[in-house]
Amino acid sequence: MQRLTALVYGHVQGVAFRNYTQREAKRLKVTGWVTNLPDGTVKVVAEGADEALTQLEKWLHKGSPWARVDRVDAEWSDASGEFERFAVQQ
Repeated sequence: MQRLTALVYGHVQGVAFRNYTQREAKRLKVTGWVTNLPDGTVKVVAEGADEALTQLEKWLHKGSPWARVDRVDAEWSDASGEFERFAVQQ
């Protein structure tokens, strides 16, 4: 089990990016959260199997249908096991 922490840059707020990320995370059976940051980026923290997180990271480069992703900065670490589900944070 691994943890993926990603910052997504571009036109990623106000385009249902968080909801689509939650949908994809649930499909991949990973836990964690997604939130908008004040600087216009979206932060994703997800834990799960390596393959599932790799797929999620690839998906983040595309995002929701209305998003324009310019860049994704991703860091990998060991999972903490602290999450029970994948949530959208306000």
